[in-house]
Amino acid sequence: MASLDDLAFFRQLAQAGNLTATARELGLSLSAVSKRLKQLEARLGVELASRTTRRLTLTAEGEHYLAKGSELLDELGALEESLGDGREALVGPLRINATFGFGRRHIAPLLSEFCLHHPGIEASLELSNFPAPLGETVDLGIRVGEPPDSRMIARRLLVNRRVPCAAPAYLEKHAAPQVPRDLMHHQCLVLRENDSDFSHWRFMPMDGGRPQTVKVTGRLTSNDGEVVKRLALEGHGILLRSWWDVHAQLSEGQLIPLLPGWQGVRADFYAIYPQRRHVPARLRAFVEFLITRLGERVPAPPA
Repeated sequence: MASLDDLAFFRQLAQAGNLTATARELGLSLSAVSKRLKQLEARLGVELASRTTRRLTLTAEGEHYLAKGSELLDELGALEESLGDGREALVGPLRINATFGFGRRHIAPLLSEFCLHHPGIEASLELSNFPAPLGETVDLGIRVGEPPDSRMIARRLLVNRRVPCAAPAYLEKHAAPQVPRDLMHHQCLVLRENDSDFSHWRFMPMDGGRPQTVKVTGRLTSNDGEVVKRLALEGHGILLRSWWDVHAQLSEGQLIPLLPGWQGVRADFYAIYPQRRHVPARLRAFVEFLITRLGERVPAPPA
C-alpha cells in the first residue's frame, strides 16, 4: 500500500508542477512534501526530479516512474470501479479538455447537467486552443477530427462541416459568389486560429468532383470565432464557420449560405481517450451522454 500511496503522491506532484502547489493541495508544509519526495527517491535509489520551490522537472527515471505508475493507478481505479458497474452511482475524477468555443457553448453546460445527475463525479474542464496530451492529466479530449494515433479510442460526437455564409446586408451590396474562386474578389473574414493555414479555404463539390482550395483576403481578421461571426452578422464580409456555430443564424435568415453546389470540408467532433483494459464507467457514461445530448442541441447539417 505504501508503494501505491507513493505513486499517487508522485503523480499529484508531477501534475502540480512544483513543491509549493503540491503542499497547498495536500494541506501539508513545504518541508513535509520535500521530505516525502526525498524518502521516495531514497527507497527507489534514483533521483526522480530536480526541483526548486517554483519548478519541478522530472528526470528520465521520474518520467518512467510517472508513466508506468499512472497506468497502474488507472488500472486499479478501473478495476475497483468495474466491480460496482451494476450500481447506479458514478464516482471519481473526470478530467476533460475541449476547444474554447465549442467547450463554452456545449461541453460546459452538458458537463454541469451530467454532474447534477451524478454528484459523486469530480469534474475538471480545461479549455485550450491546442489539444492537451491524454493520459496523465486529461482523461477525455473533445477534438475536431479523428486522431492519427491508433492507441486512442475515437467516438464521433457530432457531424459537422464548414459553411460559407454572409449576412443579407453584405449580399445587398455584393453579388453572391457562385464558385470558390469568386471568393478572391470578396471581403472575407479570416479567423487566425491555432497553427491552421487560415487564409486558405477548402471546398468540396457536391457532384463528387475534385476539391478546391482558395486563398482569401479581407480587411478584418481576428483570432476569436465569436468576433468573426459578429463581423459577418454586421455585414462586413463572407464567413467560413462551422455548422454547429452558425446553424441558428442560418435558420433565422441572419446569415445566408453561399456557393451552391459546393460545401465546406467535414469537421466532425470526436471524444478521444486512451485505449486500456478497463475504461472507467464514469468516462463511458459521459461519452454516451454527450452523444445523445449533442445530437439534441445541434441538428445535423444538410446533406
